[in-house]
Amino acid sequence: MLYHILYPLSKYFFALNVTKYITFRGGCAFITSFLLVMFFWKFTIKRLQRLQIIEKIDMYGHVHLESLYAGKKGTPTMGGVLIIFSILISTLLWVRWDNYFMWFTVFVMLALGAVGLFDDLQKTKTGKGFSRSKKLVLQIMVGIILGAFVVLTKNLSTALDVPFLKRVAIDLGYFYVFWAALIVVSTSNAVNFTDGLDGLAIGAIIINSILFAFLSYLTGHIKFAHYLFIPFISGAGELSIICFSLVGAGLAFLWFNSYPAEVFMGDVGALALGGILGAIALFIKKEFLLIISGGLFVAEALSVILQILSVRLRGKKLFKAAPLHHHLQLMGWKESKIIIRLWIVSIICAVASILTLKLR
Repeated sequence: MLYHILYPLSKYFFALNVTKYITFRGGCAFITSFLLVMFFWKFTIKRLQRLQIIEKIDMYGHVHLESLYAGKKGTPTMGGVLIIFSILISTLLWVRWDNYFMWFTVFVMLALGAVGLFDDLQKTKTGKGFSRSKKLVLQIMVGIILGAFVVLTKNLSTALDVPFLKRVAIDLGYFYVFWAALIVVSTSNAVNFTDGLDGLAIGAIIINSILFAFLSYLTGHIKFAHYLFIPFISGAGELSIICFSLVGAGLAFLWFNSYPAEVFMGDVGALALGGILGAIALFIKKEFLLIISGGLFVAEALSVILQILSVRLRGKKLFKAAPLHHHLQLMGWKESKIIIRLWIVSIICAVASILTLKLR
């Protein structure tokens, strides 16, 4: 919004010319979202406590895990509402409103955030949230809407950019709708599975958001895109502003969510933030890079899938508990050590994904 107000005035006040630069507005979005979370923090916590929005600790019969999480009982949840609010406000302030990528990314964030919000409210009030099938159907619907937008927009490609190979693309055509649904469902659920230790998920999200801010900027810059043999997508650079908003809000949230957490993100935050990463990856054609950079999320999700398959097919567990971070806890690792080590893994995955830009 401020771009449309301030940039036209640059003909009278030259200093306002900086508002045309994505890097400047991205930095402003970062600071804005960070300050919004810090400013509204006490109000949010007091309101959650007053409404008794408290996390219901359920370790599904794991006595050892129940004992490890005993000290977390009574901790407020749904702190993701504040993250979403801050991202929304800072994005609307600093991004160009004529950019449709921004509007659909915001749509995915709000839609999945709404799914998580009602799921969290049901869990805090009744002890049970949405059924897996109901939640999955709602997530698929969001993904289908996003995919249909890409397919029906004439100047957007439905091709997949393949890492390691120059000028190799697979055009999915109308099947892109199902691919978009798969990415949105996978990323939102993977982040949700990872959100089990204090600061683990938000730390990994911050790392991936920094990377995708960089990738979005490169994709939207014609010279850099051609040099790196990646698809040039006009307007994609504006998505980096959303990424910077996420980083700012995420860092402020981590200030309070780091071990021992004063508040939990909840499904409202995990589903929404995972959806943002998935939507941006789709728009800039970096879905495969998200699989690499989000290696931690992939590992957490795979551990759950493999655990379920092992129990159903073999009659016994593959891991001591799933997701993966619970398995590490039962192996005797301290929570703080698990968090730091998995953040390191996430950084390594992000660096590995950057290297693929030159290995083509």
